[in-house]
Amino acid sequence: MDKNTILAIILSVVVITVGMSIQATFFGPTTVEPAQTQTAVSASEEGYLAPASYAQLPSSLAWGSGLPGSLTAVGQQPGSTPFTFTTEYFSITFNPAGASISSFRLNKHLDKGEPVELLFKDSESHDAFLLYAGNDRSNPIDAVFAHTVVGNTVTFSRDFAILGQDGTPGDTFTITKTYTFGDADYLFEVDVEMTNSVNKAIPLVYENSAYTLAFEPQIGPSFASLDKNYNYRRFYIKEDGAKKKTMPKLSSGLYTTGKPLSWVALAGKYFSFIAVPDATSYTVSLTEQAGEEIPLESSMYFTRPTIRGASQVDTWRFYAGPQLKRDMAPYNDATQNSFGVSGLNLEAALDSSSWLGWLETILKAILNFLYRLIPNYGVGIILLTFLLKLLLHPITKKGMESTAKMSALTPKMDEIKERWPDNPTKQNEEMAALYKKEKINPMGGCLPMLLQFPILIGFYGLLNKHFELRGAMFIPGWIPDLSRPDVVATLPFNLPFLGNELHLLPIFYTVSMIFSMKITQSGTGGAAGQQGMMKMMTYGMPIMFFFVLYNAPSGLILYWSVMNSISIVQQLYTNKKKTAAAENADNVQQFPQSTRKRR
Repeated sequence: MDKNTILAIILSVVVITVGMSIQATFFGPTTVEPAQTQTAVSASEEGYLAPASYAQLPSSLAWGSGLPGSLTAVGQQPGSTPFTFTTEYFSITFNPAGASISSFRLNKHLDKGEPVELLFKDSESHDAFLLYAGNDRSNPIDAVFAHTVVGNTVTFSRDFAILGQDGTPGDTFTITKTYTFGDADYLFEVDVEMTNSVNKAIPLVYENSAYTLAFEPQIGPSFASLDKNYNYRRFYIKEDGAKKKTMPKLSSGLYTTGKPLSWVALAGKYFSFIAVPDATSYTVSLTEQAGEEIPLESSMYFTRPTIRGASQVDTWRFYAGPQLKRDMAPYNDATQNSFGVSGLNLEAALDSSSWLGWLETILKAILNFLYRLIPNYGVGIILLTFLLKLLLHPITKKGMESTAKMSALTPKMDEIKERWPDNPTKQNEEMAALYKKEKINPMGGCLPMLLQFPILIGFYGLLNKHFELRGAMFIPGWIPDLSRPDVVATLPFNLPFLGNELHLLPIFYTVSMIFSMKITQSGTGGAAGQQGMMKMMTYGMPIMFFFVLYNAPSGLILYWSVMNSISIVQQLYTNKKKTAAAENADNVQQFPQSTRKRR
């Protein structure tokens, strides 16, 4: 293997590695530093109706402490049995305790044969959409609410009061939480209404905050581990007036801001949960922490400032659904959704396409066309790989021929090095003269390989996040889901750097890569130093990629494995032609044609 081929392989490693993270690193969302800008509301402001003069407690004691100034539920306790509410898109389990949601399933999308559970919780996790008195430093308000269901609206209501200095409840006020769903929408509304029984401001004043609406479960589907390339959970925010989203940078697992936001998103690879607040100046807090039963717990908190009137209605809209433009775009046009909303620009929460996004679009269209012909995405990936190899054949052939020519010159190149061992300048001059004489471009084997990398990167982007590959079966019992690694066995122990799941496709990919590189090197010479480099590239690079790609989606590994297999066939054919040409040349030298004329 000549230096240029080695250089091409090294460059391929660099380009592939960069391609795997290019979206997040160069074309992904920018990060913003945490900021906290919450302005306290003064009781002396015009129009403010001061609440009863209770001793104000910190938020940590606002609920459940039983101390003067704390919040308590009053009146008869309603029934606490959870119930299920169903729309065309959702199956939701409501919990009257806290007027919360304990299960949120997507009817149109499956996970292991069942509707996707969008709330990923452990035994200690709170439900979604619980309220906190003040900020989130206390326990959530888990009082049991009465509920009514009318059409697509679920309403919860309960009376509360603030405990006075003597421990008795003061004037009551009502908290009403209303969930409103569309007929065929991934968007829904949550209204939080507070109404005082007297003409005074709602007496929730804890550390300059009235209450906090929380989304604490991690978004599903469930997962055992996360990484930046193949599975992830990310926060995105879009500030009012901004054209693009940003990825907030959490400090010690926390990001807090009081800036006006168009929306806040918690995005997974295939599904998103997006909160769209109203015009109120909420303080938004985003948190991440490792859980005991969940690898990562990601939560969102929306803290409302003090309410200055005797009644208040706050409205949030939430998108809970797939990471697909076709499902997000309807909320840009009021005529396309049940809520009459427009301009939400939710599709900005999608992962930004790389500079090869246009190529991903073309490859996706071809793959979907092949799927319509043969409804198996695994077969479609194989056919598309063959089509790409056919398209790239002229480039590949030229690169192989250039490499073969360079290999044939190895003895002459070694001779030049031996003739001028201490004169690199003279070596370069003689090498250049040799290339010119033999009409060889020293980059001829490198450039064709580099020209293939845009397609490789585009294919990586497609197969790593193509939504339709979710749950797409290739081979029953082996590859039931092309969006996940193929699991052939679960071990009772963890392997170093790999975990306890045994994947077969990465092994096949590694073996095919080693074999491909070995036959590429067959018949090539080189100095002892080059031979050491060749051996390192033959075994070192495939082993490195084995660990890098071990948890990659099986669809992606299938593509690379098939690509390697086709390359092996091509290289074997090229080597066979090279051997035949060499044998013919030897025969011509041993038995030269006679130039004597026959009589």
